Amino acid sequence: MEQALKNKIQITLPDGSARAFAAGVTGIEIAESIAKSLAKAAVAVKIDGVQRDLSDPITSDAALEIITLDSEEGLEIMRHTVAAQLLARAVKNLYPDAKLAIGPTIENGFYYDIEFKEPLSSEDLEKIEKEMRKIKETNAPIVKSLNSKADTIAAFKDRAEPYKVEIVEGADQEDGFQLYAQGDTGFIDLCRGPHLLSLKQVGVFKLMSLAGAYWRGDSSKQMLTRIYGTAWRNDKELKEYLHMLEEAEKRDHRKLGAEMDLFHFQVEAQGSVFWHPKGFTIYNQMEGYIRRRLNNAGYKEIKTPQLIDNKLWEKSGHWGKYRENMFVVPDEIPSTDDDGPVVSDKAFEKLMALKPMNCPAHVQVFNQGIKSYRDLPIRFAEFGCCHRNEPHGALHGLMRVRQFTQDDAHIFCREDQITDEAVAFCDLLKTVYSDLGFDDVKVALSLRPEMRVGSDELWDKAEDGLRQALLKTGLEFTEEEGEGAFYGPKIDYQIRDAIGRTWQCGTLQLDFNLPERLDASYVGQDGEKHRPVMLHRAILGSLERFIGVMIESYAGKLPLWLAPTQVVVAPIVSEFDAYAQEVCDAMKAAGIRVETDLRNEKINYKVREHSHAKVPVIIAVGEREATDKTVAIRRLGSDKQSVEDLAKAIESLAQECKAPY
Repeated sequence: MEQALKNKIQITLPDGSARAFAAGVTGIEIAESIAKSLAKAAVAVKIDGVQRDLSDPITSDAALEIITLDSEEGLEIMRHTVAAQLLARAVKNLYPDAKLAIGPTIENGFYYDIEFKEPLSSEDLEKIEKEMRKIKETNAPIVKSLNSKADTIAAFKDRAEPYKVEIVEGADQEDGFQLYAQGDTGFIDLCRGPHLLSLKQVGVFKLMSLAGAYWRGDSSKQMLTRIYGTAWRNDKELKEYLHMLEEAEKRDHRKLGAEMDLFHFQVEAQGSVFWHPKGFTIYNQMEGYIRRRLNNAGYKEIKTPQLIDNKLWEKSGHWGKYRENMFVVPDEIPSTDDDGPVVSDKAFEKLMALKPMNCPAHVQVFNQGIKSYRDLPIRFAEFGCCHRNEPHGALHGLMRVRQFTQDDAHIFCREDQITDEAVAFCDLLKTVYSDLGFDDVKVALSLRPEMRVGSDELWDKAEDGLRQALLKTGLEFTEEEGEGAFYGPKIDYQIRDAIGRTWQCGTLQLDFNLPERLDASYVGQDGEKHRPVMLHRAILGSLERFIGVMIESYAGKLPLWLAPTQVVVAPIVSEFDAYAQEVCDAMKAAGIRVETDLRNEKINYKVREHSHAKVPVIIAVGEREATDKTVAIRRLGSDKQSVEDLAKAIESLAQECKAPY
């Protein structure tokens, strides 16, 4: 009896119930004991929060969660299997001399880096995809084995796979290397797992494109071929994704930015935007709108230096953690003599850095003068221009730049004010996103990571403060264990655009660390010094990036208040140029951003051209309009026009052109 009890383990399920199983039970066996339908849908398990294969034996008491294909985690696992099992094996079947490197999942898909003897073409992609389908139809079981370092190296040396050998040789462990095979086909791949139980569970997939990639990012090494693909549960999801890609291509902000004459980029200032007058109008409208919102919410706007001594960055901790992403400037220039520059030992002792973020500078403003507990909360806002040395290959139009401006702010408050400040911020953020046309907001509360600063008691207070704030605002949210920053928990906000993509924009981060490092304090009710809690927060994030998101979500057809040119007045023939100018002048006086088009072109040509430039309202005037003091109004995207009294049209349009706040 005692032996039987020793061989039993306790499995706790997500609903809190516990069941006893024999030691060595697998995840799939547990799923089958619950329901056959669950076992059929299962793709992996979580054992004490860690993803594992369904076939892994469980030998001690554990909390278990079954991952199914209908979850995001399950879909990612399926994609991983498509990359590491289907794509890799198909390539080896067709190109036996190919050398496999790595094949991770990415958003919406996967890739595999492979060394080929000859370059691939789009025809090769079709051939590989066809072979993948052929392999999938075998429904082969996927079998995992654990191996020693020596055996794993030997296995890949036998198969002439140098990249796999390098990975294993560089690992610290001596055993437990996971190799996945497909039945007795002879194919194996090294992988962290987990994988599906068999190829039968694979949904639908498509290979998308080819690119070059250096092994481990080292340009001195062999250039590999990166094969990108996507995988989904069924044909419907795949078709929806491909349609979204088509829409995204049409909406590309770089293409629309050129068509609308908003901005450009050039090699002399990589990663920085050249704003044109129309684009800068959008920028100013966005900044002005946020400024009015913040002023009304009790924020005080400040401005801090661009160039700051590295000693402050060392004190804040950014120099050690973020140095490689900072633009550093020597503060002393070497002297010269007849033989050229003379660099002394002290020439570059003092270094300055362009700020990559605003927070240390905001603490400096807070530290000026003595602060009382009665002064808190203090909310400092700044449209802070920041510079980050992003890799050249990561730059992408407005979405990823090296110079950007944040709608940044920092709230210095007492511990008992955290919840109220978080509630106020959440309410402000919801209102702003709604004004800008984004009502679908995904919220995640990221909790304490393993490596962190501060006591557990302080973290308990901080996490519960943010949790209670989210509950009070009524925002639905998920909790992400271990995803908080080392200095405190945070709330991240993602908006969903018109074609279903999500964009991480807003954030609220609670920080115990920086006030300590930079010696920020206030005098408490007890007359003693206390550390304030610092809340880092942004709604838009980068103005450049958010404008890019807006352009793509609206396909360039921006809300009237944001459109750089709100109205164009075009005479049907030049005889009525004077009346067109009269209309234009009256609209300008009413605060409308309006232009005239007095070119000697047909009215249909003018309408077509301004529609292509996404002008929201086009007004045509001719003999009847000039005589009756009316205007013929055509809205963007409509073939119809309405004739309205000029005064009433101006009054209506002026109201419509106002910002929402």
